[in-house]
Amino acid sequence: MGATALLAAVAYAVLGLVRLNTYRATSFDLVIVDQAVRNYAALRPPHIPVLGVFHGRGMDYLQLADHFSPAYALLAPLYWLHDGPETLIVAQAVLFAGAIPFLWRFTRRVLGVGPAYLVSVAYALSWPIAQAAAFDAHEVMFVPLLTAVAIERHHAGRLLPAGLALFALLLVKEDMGLMVIGAGLYLVVIGDRLRGALTVVYGLGAAILVRGLLIPAFGGDAKDFWAYGHLGPDAPSAIMALLRDPIGAVLLPFSEEAKIDTLFLLAWPTLLLCLLSPLSLMALPHVLERVLSDRAQWWQADFHYSAFTVVILFCAGVDGLARLLRRIKRPDDASLKLAWSAAACVIAITLVPQYALNRLYHPAFYSRPSAAAEAVAKVPRGVTVEAVNSLGPALTAKATVLLWTRRSHGSPWVVADISRWEYPFGSADDQRAEVAELRTQGYVAVYENGGYVVLRRG
Repeated sequence: MGATALLAAVAYAVLGLVRLNTYRATSFDLVIVDQAVRNYAALRPPHIPVLGVFHGRGMDYLQLADHFSPAYALLAPLYWLHDGPETLIVAQAVLFAGAIPFLWRFTRRVLGVGPAYLVSVAYALSWPIAQAAAFDAHEVMFVPLLTAVAIERHHAGRLLPAGLALFALLLVKEDMGLMVIGAGLYLVVIGDRLRGALTVVYGLGAAILVRGLLIPAFGGDAKDFWAYGHLGPDAPSAIMALLRDPIGAVLLPFSEEAKIDTLFLLAWPTLLLCLLSPLSLMALPHVLERVLSDRAQWWQADFHYSAFTVVILFCAGVDGLARLLRRIKRPDDASLKLAWSAAACVIAITLVPQYALNRLYHPAFYSRPSAAAEAVAKVPRGVTVEAVNSLGPALTAKATVLLWTRRSHGSPWVVADISRWEYPFGSADDQRAEVAELRTQGYVAVYENGGYVVLRRG
């Protein structure tokens, strides 16, 4: 189990560090998190100028106004050892792997030692964790560990640490109150009605407090992440719209092929047995938040969103198998337990080539464009620089990075990439036109090669 966790952490870290070193990481979101944690480490408010300027809210925009993630402050001491985005990537890798011992203990208690190892390997290779590890750094890094602790400790009868893990979830992101609500629903269904009802109320109250009060108090707008305009302008109207059309509400999570694919991929690694366990209720509100929205990236399997619920569904699969064996009156059938666990592990292995871990065994993944490295080297330490999305992470340790967009913000340094489309700027032609405009304003090119242009204000 320890070896599995160690190997998983190394694999995730290598995946992220190679992406950073080969200029595949992105300012959105690695620079955002880096700026927040760096400020925490310096005992300053977690300003994220890269996002504040992008939204027109200034250099002093707080990370807590974007996503309510005070948990990032826990990473600040690591920046005293190494101040740079590499620290975030390694920390995220360790946190993802940190869920493995708790998943192993839960599975061992329910199914036995052999299945515990197989399920742990299945999680380590799982596509949601692979996608999250390959997409910079995000608040999701804390969630697999915390959900694993909450489920395993509750199953062991240790209610205090389980409750503390649920509380900690609320410090990770503003929508984690939904996951706490799901945990409460699970408790209600298994017969712990009073504690379950209190947990539901607690999670609902936390979600309302964070979105309605705390985020606006830090300078954010609760409407920034309202993704349900097709249902109404706010939560009450959206709920009423769903209630007025219950058939449409039931069909909405299956209204797009990408939604169906993601829902199937979430359940398939457990051979769908997670659907037999009430533990799946803990994941349900977060999954519904995604598939009911109007934001396509939330539905897809390409990003990090599925990592929020992956541990829950593996634990639900373990519990679902145990419930099925009891139903068919074979609760002690070790062969069936081992067969299901082996199948779950095989499914995880077969999905590896389709998702991010497959990059580790392709030599091209390790290629590093020399022109990008030279462009980064031209920017001096301690300046403010507007940089293309792919080069911001390489600059953030030595400069204040802003995102290079269609409108110049007058920074003393600019790094453009006129060879290709670049988020959020658009086409290479758009960048070339803006570079030409900056030259007329007195900017001087100090480097031009491979499509990269480094400009200094004269």
